[in-house]
Amino acid sequence: MLFYPHTITLFGVGVYARKIINFKIMKLAMIISTNNPETNWNALRLANFAVKQNDEVKLFLIGQGVEYESGSSEKFNIQAQVKEFLLSDKTQILACGTCLKLRQQEVTETCPISTLKDLHSLIKESDKILTF
Repeated sequence: MLFYPHTITLFGVGVYARKIINFKIMKLAMIISTNNPETNWNALRLANFAVKQNDEVKLFLIGQGVEYESGSSEKFNIQAQVKEFLLSDKTQILACGTCLKLRQQEVTETCPISTLKDLHSLIKESDKILTF
């Protein structure tokens, strides 16, 4: 029997049969390049939903995307979505270091410095890539 990476197999052994159920864990890359509050809030809501589906999710912030938290408000509570996102061990946030420097923005846990090499690796290893 072949097993593929990122596949969990459960065996339910009955009296007459063995049942095999495969669950594919998707590796999802989400690239955020805007500071639009509603767009970023919805991107993070989707990211949190994917994590609840047992997917691995990585966010890469580039361009105006490194300013994503500045749009947090009562209506679009981005900070609450980020806090929920970072609770999982299947998530990661990366941010373009050049974009941070251009904006003289501090590196934080929710906006950690990264490189285009990291973005390239993220693209290569991901099953799906979404851009916002």
